[in-house]
Amino acid sequence: MSLRNKVTLIGRTGKEVEIVKFEKGQIAKVTLATSDFYTNALGEKVEETQWHNLVANGKTAEIFEKYVEKGREIAVEGKIVYKSYDDKDGVKRYITEIRVEELVLLGGK
Repeated sequence: MSLRNKVTLIGRTGKEVEIVKFEKGQIAKVTLATSDFYTNALGEKVEETQWHNLVANGKTAEIFEKYVEKGREIAVEGKIVYKSYDDKDGVKRYITEIRVEELVLLGGK
């Protein structure tokens, strides 16, 4: 049995898509908000929002650039990538990204 690193998310973009161009192509970066709801001990409905960093390249990056704007509802499928780097003060920082492999445009803003 083969295990894969795979994630599917549905949410709304939190900012405009950032395009970073390279000699051999481009990548698209954007944040995605997903929300869950639950009822707390007082019987109040509570919304809990998680933010995800999305990164896409190739044709998927081109679709992001052309069709995705802040507030757009989308569904993505991809894999989780963990990265680390040292900031200017030498402190190790960690980033979690979703490397988007599939993008589906849902409702508008």
